[in-house]
Amino acid sequence: MDHLEDAAIISLYWHRDAQAIPATAEKYGSYCTAVARNILRDQRDTEECVNDTYLRAWNAMPPHRPAVLSAFLGKITRNLALNRRRKDAAEKRGGGEADAVFEELAQVVSHQDTPESDLDRRELLGAINEFLAALPDTKRRIFVCRYWYFDSVPDIARRFALSENHVYVTLHRLRTQLRRRLSERGFML
Repeated sequence: MDHLEDAAIISLYWHRDAQAIPATAEKYGSYCTAVARNILRDQRDTEECVNDTYLRAWNAMPPHRPAVLSAFLGKITRNLALNRRRKDAAEKRGGGEADAVFEELAQVVSHQDTPESDLDRRELLGAINEFLAALPDTKRRIFVCRYWYFDSVPDIARRFALSENHVYVTLHRLRTQLRRRLSERGFML
């Protein structure tokens, strides 16, 4: 069966057509599963997270009409998986890339809950996006694979035909550059 175009899938959601879910699963099920699995590392939790993604998409459309369906679904999946991971952290220690990624990023930014934290978070995201936009394509993609999709270093090395050491060094240098850039912009690190 041929995959429907994104606009057709979105139209199914907008018309409340139950075929939206199987069409989404067929075209983006593997992608959503990979995103969730990289964070959760548990097959059952991953499947539940992906199913919850379809429900969230169903509830969000309408009124939301995503410009890029894959990014919309990926963000929902990632957020659901991270929320599940936080919830289950006391019961399920280790096993995934999330712990390593959080540890790496803790060297760059820290989390502070203050009344100003929402505004600070938006400014921080803007600064990180500017940093990423200025990077060469391969370095930006390596950074995003690691810190957005939680891909393991060996997976990234295979994807970009690099040695694992090269990926580790690149990520370390990018974190150092990001930390410096954020510090220069006045962020408390």
